[in-house]
Amino acid sequence: MAAHAGYAALILRFAFPRAGPGRRRRLVRWWSARLVRLLGVEVRVAGTPPPPGSAAIIAANHVSWLDIFVVMGVQPARFIAKSEIRDWPVAGWIAERAGTLFIRRARRHDTGRINEQVHAAFAEGACVGLFPEGTTTEGDQLLRFHSSLFEPAVANGVPVYPAAIRYAHADGSGCRAMAYVGEISFMQSLGLIIRQRGVVAHLAFAPPVAAAGSDRRTVARDAHARIATLLGLQSPGSAPGTGHGPPGAPR
Repeated sequence: MAAHAGYAALILRFAFPRAGPGRRRRLVRWWSARLVRLLGVEVRVAGTPPPPGSAAIIAANHVSWLDIFVVMGVQPARFIAKSEIRDWPVAGWIAERAGTLFIRRARRHDTGRINEQVHAAFAEGACVGLFPEGTTTEGDQLLRFHSSLFEPAVANGVPVYPAAIRYAHADGSGCRAMAYVGEISFMQSLGLIIRQRGVVAHLAFAPPVAAAGSDRRTVARDAHARIATLLGLQSPGSAPGTGHGPPGAPR
């Protein structure tokens, strides 16, 4: 793990500044996939992710900090993530240098700044990833989506690819040890993941939601319903993003 993190530092310091968008995506995909394998997690993919080099949004449920690398090992994307991730040992620095878009959840109007950065990423043909729940769960529920995070998809007319992430043991039962929830620290979570054996990360993509000509609440609702179906959960009929989230959370 330490050697692989060191290799990431070399890539980001020397290879990234000289590489074009296509090579950067290949480097991110290789490094992320290898990180997941080093942790002893097998990734199984169902459905069709966005085509490489296409402007699109991947909207996924959120279970673990490992989710980002599971997705990027299949389809490189610039993720929208909470600013606290910057403080994670090693992984935070790697995420920042790899182009993660950090949102300050305590500032309600920070969504506008993120929307501008997402627009610039789309102009480069980049795929953007986000976790519209705004927090993690143990994977046994799907929280309301913050519909404001889908505004860039509507404004730029790019498709949204709903994705479901589920961690399971070899016998198919859910692996709750993979969840990054509660007061657990990043290093404690890493230790739990390393101690697991035979874990499979199931990454399933639903057909894309067309955002062009729609509105963010409709796109959020459709994405929520499709992810819930992939997870075998019931999607509530109420509109997403209307509940009372944490202070400063985008809606």
